[in-house]
Amino acid sequence: MKKIFLVLGIAAHVAVCAQKADGVITVNEVRRIEQVLASDDFQGRAAGTLGIDKAALFISDEFKKAGLKPVNTEGYLQSFATMRPKVKSVKGEMDDVELDTKNIMVITTKPDLKVNEKGGYQVEYIKAGENIGAKVQGLLQTKKNMVVFMDTSFTKMFPRLAGLKRQLLPMDHSVIFVLGHYQPKEFTIKAEHTFDETKMANVVGILPGKSRPNEYVIFSAHHDHIGIGKPQNGDSIYNGANDDAAGTTAVILLANYFKKLGNNERTIVFATFTAEEIGGFGSQYFSRQYQPEQVVAMFNIEMIGTESKWGKNSAFITGFEKSDMGTILQRNLEGSAFKFYPDPYPDQQLFYRSDNATLAYLGVPAHTISTAKMDKEPYYHSADDEVETLDLQNMTEIIKAIAQSSKSIVGGKETPTRVKTEELR
Repeated sequence: MKKIFLVLGIAAHVAVCAQKADGVITVNEVRRIEQVLASDDFQGRAAGTLGIDKAALFISDEFKKAGLKPVNTEGYLQSFATMRPKVKSVKGEMDDVELDTKNIMVITTKPDLKVNEKGGYQVEYIKAGENIGAKVQGLLQTKKNMVVFMDTSFTKMFPRLAGLKRQLLPMDHSVIFVLGHYQPKEFTIKAEHTFDETKMANVVGILPGKSRPNEYVIFSAHHDHIGIGKPQNGDSIYNGANDDAAGTTAVILLANYFKKLGNNERTIVFATFTAEEIGGFGSQYFSRQYQPEQVVAMFNIEMIGTESKWGKNSAFITGFEKSDMGTILQRNLEGSAFKFYPDPYPDQQLFYRSDNATLAYLGVPAHTISTAKMDKEPYYHSADDEVETLDLQNMTEIIKAIAQSSKSIVGGKETPTRVKTEELR
């Protein structure tokens, strides 16, 4: 009889928790949050502007109202600074042959750098035919001092590496890319830089786990967009309603949902990142605050305001094949009208292009959920990315599906397999 009463008591508690969470994720709440985040008042939420500061304060207030624990003693803002380097000089020499400076790219936050073959720098190569995007990101993630020689087949792509150094987080290591077929016995590379700093902030709230507080599940999105740009039909504010006020709205509502549900065994971290559009600096800084082996899963939510290529009640998961997280989510939705699909745009390498990438490179099953039709999304990075272009009802159902499908992971009943980092190199 005691066992029967215990089972009945547990069932009743689960039912009460579920009832408390009912009605949290609604189309009216989706509309309310979207209309604030994508309003002209926030001026397109470009990183480092007053507009994004106002957006961060709004999100902080939503996290506070939801009852989340602040990330630090100062509140929900996770502040940091990026460094914008200005090159004073770069010189290189290989076996007494002077290098063309345009074939040297130095990624560093050290004002004065002098490197030679005796300085402990690891030498790496990017060979013809390799996936240059994945290879470069993988090398950067190792956080080691390196000199990387790139095959000349990448000559046209080499200048794009300059994008890696437009802004940088403070780093203890330096990576030097050299274009050319070199296996030098001796080399010397010198670089001098000055730096300008820009202050930025993520917004982070925490829901401590009941029995597994040191195991983390992350729900994230980026709250920045591209600000004010070239006028389109008289409108110069790029509001970013879908990109990514939609994901941010989802994170806020999921925070409310799981707080009301009140049965998360693992700690849930709700984060909205700044500076995704200019290099993913917010998620990079955020990721440094966690031991990757303690992060069980990351649900990064990006552009869910429009229907996917399969229509309503569907979304795709980037890197679906790299862990079994997508399979878990699909299984938890069996019997419902909703379905998750593998990323249909593998040629665009979306798995490496969003805020999930930093932790994924460290083995975390970190995936992005999206509905964006990347081959024909008409309002992407457009001044017309407004709330009126979104399917708010469908977006509401997507958020509900994320909440429902993630419960077994949040509750500690299932643990996704790790991403095999060697496959990302």
